[in-house]
Amino acid sequence: KNFKAVVSFVGRDGTIYIIPKSFEIELRKMMTEIQSSFKGLGLLEPYHWKKGEACVVRGSDTMWYRGRVVGLGSSTFQVQYIDLGYLERIPQCHLYPTTLYTGTPSFCIPCQLYKTVPTGNFWQQDAVDCLQELLTNEEVEIHVQELPDNPWGKLSIKLYYGGISLSSIMAYQKYCFAEDREDNADLGLLEGDIPGLPSYMLPSLPITGDTFPVRVTHLVSPNEVYICLDPRQSLLNQSAAEGDVSSDSVLESLDGALERCNNNVDTVPFLTRFQRDMPCLAQYQDGLWYRAKLLSIEKYAPPEILVQFVDFGSYSVVPTNRLRVIPLYLLEYPAQAVRAVLAGFKPAVCDENMQRIPYSQEWSMEALWAMMECVEGKQLSASIRALSPQFTISLYGDDKNLVHMKLIEMGLADLDE
Repeated sequence: KNFKAVVSFVGRDGTIYIIPKSFEIELRKMMTEIQSSFKGLGLLEPYHWKKGEACVVRGSDTMWYRGRVVGLGSSTFQVQYIDLGYLERIPQCHLYPTTLYTGTPSFCIPCQLYKTVPTGNFWQQDAVDCLQELLTNEEVEIHVQELPDNPWGKLSIKLYYGGISLSSIMAYQKYCFAEDREDNADLGLLEGDIPGLPSYMLPSLPITGDTFPVRVTHLVSPNEVYICLDPRQSLLNQSAAEGDVSSDSVLESLDGALERCNNNVDTVPFLTRFQRDMPCLAQYQDGLWYRAKLLSIEKYAPPEILVQFVDFGSYSVVPTNRLRVIPLYLLEYPAQAVRAVLAGFKPAVCDENMQRIPYSQEWSMEALWAMMECVEGKQLSASIRALSPQFTISLYGDDKNLVHMKLIEMGLADLDE
């Protein structure tokens, strides 16, 4: 059985305590009743506690919880919160014996990862710390694999956090070994092939030498940009290349299709398998979903993935809950953003600006900002200079002059014949 749950606690031995989402209403109802039943309790008269005895515990939040005494001491007892799983040393004055609610089963379930062997055959402290930081109070997906031999045993599960197997995350960080082949397949996330993986079509480009309108959608450096051709013209070019130039064959605009998708995005499933260059929907900072492709994992705990928005060229690192399966009708449109190298100029030899672009040290940040001012929001045009080894263009401003001439004038770039 598969179900959603919230992780309430991770024990020192790596036991993962979960509360199924379907239990939440009943748990809240019982907690409300407990607060009413034990309201205003005075000091407890001297009492001889026994190990395993049921009790109610006054927590640090002043709420009452069901508990069980698991260790005796002179002034404090080790108590387990039976609906949350976690252990705590509690002063005797905060414990009361009870027979109420003892017939109600625990709302939390102790679990262990299926076919997952901790390094050294037990969970090391740093691994437990990682599990606690990663999982506590997080909503996860549980796939039950094996039932325990007895009612008090641990449920063997596969746990998915952000769509990625927890076993694969822990194995990637060398905390354990995942025996299951499916979990091992996730370790290198984006390695190997998925049969029949769809991909985006490339836009049809104008003829070399022709001048055509473009928008710059993303700057990597002053001479490396992503450009977007007119979307409708791109579709017409695509139709012509496929031998059908009828106006009826032109699809609804990509913007319209994306708007339709965003209006019904709750019906689109989250991504659960990951592959390099896999098409997907990714949520941008504005809360809307756009077409993207997966590039690499940037972080495993919690999982965060580097994506590129194929209609803009820009990049973003997003958690897996901001990735969804792309509807097939959105693959009928070519990717709109095309990477282009700008011809005619190169980094200035005498640019003394100390602040450089971190990933392109030959260029100064001043040059990047100047180029942004030249192209952002402007009506531009381009002509193709070369298709290989790199797609190279000359880029012109709305005054029909080469946009890089301003950088030349400012001493931020040199001419490159």
